[in-house]
Amino acid sequence: MIEPWVTPWSKLIFMNLHHEPFLPEAQSWSFPSAGPLSGANGAIPWIVFVRDRITFESEFPDLHIEQIRPFLPFRYLVSGGVGMRTLMPAFTYPFWVRLEKMIESQMPRLAMFAFVSLRRG
Repeated sequence: MIEPWVTPWSKLIFMNLHHEPFLPEAQSWSFPSAGPLSGANGAIPWIVFVRDRITFESEFPDLHIEQIRPFLPFRYLVSGGVGMRTLMPAFTYPFWVRLEKMIESQMPRLAMFAFVSLRRG
């Protein structure tokens, strides 16, 4: 899974510039909903797999977390993400690749997403 992640940087972006709620302090894994895509909490993956990992492991004993790898998708952000407006002309792509590689050591604090791998059994 590629999921939103909770870090100081992602909280700044998701809480101020994103339209869906991002509530790492939520006490529950649920959120109010009036239908499909009407409500959300972008912090749920982090809540389930990190903050409440013991609860996850006890409630889903057949699922094992194999890997959690946070990352910062600069290229995704400057390309406009899922929107159509891009800040990254095609010729700058190699620059963004190099920039992401240069800051890999800072990824945990700057990550916005995480790759989460689960295994059944």
